Amino acid sequence: MDTMQQVSVEIKGVQNALLVTFGEGDWLSAEASLLQRVDAQNAFFKGGRLVVDVAQRKLKAADMGKFRDLLSERGVSLWGVLTTSVTTRETARRLGLATQLPGSKPVRRLSERRSTTPQEQEEALLIRKTLRSGMKIEHSGHVTVIGDVNPGAEIVAGGDVVVWGRLRGSVSAGVETNPNAIVCAMEMEPTHLRIADTIANVPARRRGEKRGPEMASIYKNEVIFRFWKK
Repeated sequence: MDTMQQVSVEIKGVQNALLVTFGEGDWLSAEASLLQRVDAQNAFFKGGRLVVDVAQRKLKAADMGKFRDLLSERGVSLWGVLTTSVTTRETARRLGLATQLPGSKPVRRLSERRSTTPQEQEEALLIRKTLRSGMKIEHSGHVTVIGDVNPGAEIVAGGDVVVWGRLRGSVSAGVETNPNAIVCAMEMEPTHLRIADTIANVPARRRGEKRGPEMASIYKNEVIFRFWKK
């Protein structure tokens, strides 16, 4: 019977969390090594929240979800995942986990640091129809929808999202850690709205309230809503 490889686990305190860094080894071995450490020092870990740096390891939703549940059973919260893998980063965001350390500024990729002309930037995606429940749009640049985004529909964009209609579905803008991204809609009623790593607290709407065009953007680490002007 094969024995699982032991992976080194380094732990240090960061702002209101514990940062876990793994040595060389596959994910299952790294996971087992950390859980063994948590079991051995449960009084130290219990009630805490972890940020794990998995480096380039690719984790899918099932892997990360199982890991989060195993920690939760031990009284430990998985708060964030640091990674160089695009797949793992997107998985973490979909599970509502942070992808950067608490209090740190978003780090832009090297490809984003160079100045570009409009012709060099990623092309925008234009959709001329209403997105209905179950439909999902993913694009690395900006997304513009001429139509409504119904509940159950989802847009994931690397840049801005503009809805020339009623937004009632789910939107994630600036998914490649772009805090300057914005979300605009003629009527703003999203079921879920995220810009970069910040999830919006969508204001409750009063029945019959007259609504106008609105824009969502990040201000002082929070998503704010304001009237959409020229």
